[in-house]
Amino acid sequence: MSKEQIAEQRHILKDSLRLTIDFRFTDQRMGVAPPPVQKPLQPQQQIIPLPTAHNREPWHDTRLYDAINARRSHRKFTAEPLGLAELSLLLWSTQGLREDLAPGTALRTVPSAGCRHPFETYLLINNVTGLEKGVYRYLPREHGLVLERADNKLVEKLPPATLGQMFTAAAAVTFVWTCIPYRTEWRYHTAAHRVILMDVGHVCQNLYLAVTAISSGTCAIAAFHQELMDQLTGVDGEDEFVIYLAPVGKI
Repeated sequence: MSKEQIAEQRHILKDSLRLTIDFRFTDQRMGVAPPPVQKPLQPQQQIIPLPTAHNREPWHDTRLYDAINARRSHRKFTAEPLGLAELSLLLWSTQGLREDLAPGTALRTVPSAGCRHPFETYLLINNVTGLEKGVYRYLPREHGLVLERADNKLVEKLPPATLGQMFTAAAAVTFVWTCIPYRTEWRYHTAAHRVILMDVGHVCQNLYLAVTAISSGTCAIAAFHQELMDQLTGVDGEDEFVIYLAPVGKI
């Protein structure tokens, strides 16, 4: 095969995903209502409000250059707890909601293809001031948390679920992002799967920059046991599944 033929085949492969999709027949074009921007609460669940002090604390003046220059992965954490206002900053920075738009659509602090935002943020809380140990979920609309379940053994469950990465047990909190693909598929059909992977990178990079402002660190993890992480967060592994995670702690 000539170089020209190889180049042509590469071009076909790169564009084949969109070429095989008739976007006239996506659920959006067919008039199907969009999925909600966040999962609903269960009847017995109560919202735990988060402080909005992320706009008034000293870290508000952190220079972007300094945050980018200091960004690195950290796998060693101290025993110091994370404060609730600090957790609030990290959640707002990664999935904070700035404005509700049309039904099923919202502007957040990170970009997302088609403004679809297919992620839910779960928190495996181990050492955060004012919160008991357990699995929580972030509610961007209310800027609050909901307790999914109390769990005093998260530090024992995390290393096996992350394929033996022991530093996860020392984290004050582990951010776990699950994906609900249909939120993006509603608009982009199977072309959604490429942009979902891009979108989750935007989210985690904001976390990396935000932790530098609170003298903390993180290390993104893509190597994990899918079934164990899905079980740990309590998702079904089909319509919603873990896609990325990042332990956070003081350094």
